[in-house]
Amino acid sequence: MSWFRDSSLTWAQLFCVRLLKCGVIPQHAAFIMDGNRRYAKQNNVKKIDGHSKGFDKLSETLQWCLDLGISEVTVYAFSIENFKRSKEEVEDLLELARQKFQRLLEEKEKLMENGVRIRVIGNMSLLPLDLARLIAEVELLTKDNSKAILNVAFAYTARDEMTEAFKKIVEAHQSSDLDTSDINVHLLSQSLYTRGSPYPDLYIRTSGEKRLSDFLLYQSAYSYLHFSDVLWPDFTAWHLLAAVFHYQRTYPQLARTRASLSTVKPRLSEKAVKFLQTLDENHWKTAACIMTNYSKEVHV
Repeated sequence: MSWFRDSSLTWAQLFCVRLLKCGVIPQHAAFIMDGNRRYAKQNNVKKIDGHSKGFDKLSETLQWCLDLGISEVTVYAFSIENFKRSKEEVEDLLELARQKFQRLLEEKEKLMENGVRIRVIGNMSLLPLDLARLIAEVELLTKDNSKAILNVAFAYTARDEMTEAFKKIVEAHQSSDLDTSDINVHLLSQSLYTRGSPYPDLYIRTSGEKRLSDFLLYQSAYSYLHFSDVLWPDFTAWHLLAAVFHYQRTYPQLARTRASLSTVKPRLSEKAVKFLQTLDENHWKTAACIMTNYSKEVHV
């Protein structure tokens, strides 16, 4: 199944989209795509078939987001905790990821034409080298695109994300690249995997579970949380439209809260700015290194 598809909205849904666009549209939406395994069990199919259906729903949902004008989407694709599942399921999930990232590369003309940047957030050191290579290639290919952004949380937990950010800050402090006075909440927020992106406005979880499951815990502090009872493969445009409608109803309160916070955001020092620039440079150096090491390994 392609990552790109034509809009599947009905005339009634398109009419609702136009109505919603009269109000404030969230610019960044985050999704916990929960319910794939329960969907497989209910339909008496293999777990991997449920996950595959979940990907099909993701590609459809991304198009709905574009139809609405949501320019950035972050999805929880694979938690570090998922490595604790059965060996067969983990291997199936990693193979599915290989297929989907490979498909992205095969569709690179559409990817570039639509100006979509793909960013994978998570601990890449936990992944097989061939999968890490595909991810690095996709990220390097799209790093300058800016029309829309898809963040894929893979080998991710929020606790691991914050731990890695703290480690980098501590290392910089110990090497005198950061002073104690440079370290503040704003620096921490910009040291996370999601640096450079606005916090999610709308946070959606399917399947009826009302938990955040270690996903964007820091970034979602002032997001509108929407919990849907439907399993992810059964998620429809109506469910997304309902979530945006409820977001708009709570927007005035969210806006007031965020406005009060923005007035006290500290400025970053020159050392802090240089530190963040180094984080970005190291990310791209690591991606290039993965590509080089994989090529050497293949030709040995």
